[in-house]
Amino acid sequence: MRIKVTALGLAGALALAACGSPAEPQDGPGPVSLRMTIWTGNEAHLKLFNDIAAAYKKTHPNVSVKYDTLPVETYTTTLTTQIAGGNAPDLAWIFESSAPDFVSSGALAPLGNLVKPEEFAPSTTKLWQKDGTLHAYPFSTSPFGVFVNADLLKQAGQSVPAKGWTWEEAVKIASAVQEKTGKAGMVVRDFDYKGWDNLASVWGGWGAEAWSEDGKTCGFNKPEMIEAMRFLHKAIFTDKAMPAPGTTADFFAGEAGMTITQISRASLLKDDAFGWDLVTLPTGPKGEYSVIGQAGIGVIKKSKNAQAAADFLSFFTNPDNSAKLAQFFPPPRQPLLTADSLAKSNPLLKPEQLQEVVVDGITAGRVKPSHAGQAELSQAVRAGLDQLWQPNADVATVMNGVCTAIQPMLAK
Repeated sequence: MRIKVTALGLAGALALAACGSPAEPQDGPGPVSLRMTIWTGNEAHLKLFNDIAAAYKKTHPNVSVKYDTLPVETYTTTLTTQIAGGNAPDLAWIFESSAPDFVSSGALAPLGNLVKPEEFAPSTTKLWQKDGTLHAYPFSTSPFGVFVNADLLKQAGQSVPAKGWTWEEAVKIASAVQEKTGKAGMVVRDFDYKGWDNLASVWGGWGAEAWSEDGKTCGFNKPEMIEAMRFLHKAIFTDKAMPAPGTTADFFAGEAGMTITQISRASLLKDDAFGWDLVTLPTGPKGEYSVIGQAGIGVIKKSKNAQAAADFLSFFTNPDNSAKLAQFFPPPRQPLLTADSLAKSNPLLKPEQLQEVVVDGITAGRVKPSHAGQAELSQAVRAGLDQLWQPNADVATVMNGVCTAIQPMLAK
């Protein structure tokens, strides 16, 4: 069975795939080869993953694990096509944006008591449960923070901000960096006028939401969202605090004064190329806030090696390995969510940075927007917001247009 995901939609493709014939288990005690799809090609991430697989093989010599890196831009579509087309991996890294579809469709095997419920931080499990049962392990719950190039700020006559700084201060600093150094001021990493959900790291300061808590009502035309987007539009086109459409800047290559991203990106800070710091998101009109990006790892139900895959996942996410993974991917286990624990695997970051950005951020944070049918919703939102990224855009009109486009999808 081969399904065109772009035509059918993610939710529909997963539902049909889950309804197919169960995969036949592998016969006998022979060799088992597990394949896990991931999006990262980062060398440090891959070394850690491979080290964990090698350690597992010492006690399970008949099991080998291969990590299959798929392009991030098409990751979910490619994964869903593999599942629907009979080439399902055994395990898969799943983004928070597609969690509702994967969990509700039945495409994932239930994980049972992989972890004692009391070990989870309360904010980490909501997306990954169905009927009270975990269907993917939320191995990464990573709040957004702001990495700062202290050298560029100094050249621009600005100081590194401290906890409690505001969005007005952020724009002032970013504008000065652009004016005095010619480099970009602030970059929302992985946005690039496409990944609109990353803007939750901005609009959260206004208390805005893409849609209501129950997912049925569009939030793009609410006053707080319009105010946030007006602020963002001015920051881009008037204050020149952020790169304009068609312009790119890589903070980690020294091309920007600040970037909003997650601590997993700290591995890109190499060779002391410039002085840097990590601070919390600026406060907005609604005060302090935190936004979380999540990723889960699930066992694909159609896997021929589902039992072996679940056993490896249990090993991959045990307390010892979770502590190692915490260097890049903050774990959901509460005993590991302390500054002292995280500092052991994050030597580049100070304990106070880990406490303020990571520990406090997970405690109080909200996960980036996710919804059943996210793939179709995301395309519609992006198309609607395209009209916003021009100097003379009418923000309220654009936001109303976004809601006109997506409200029928939310009401289904």
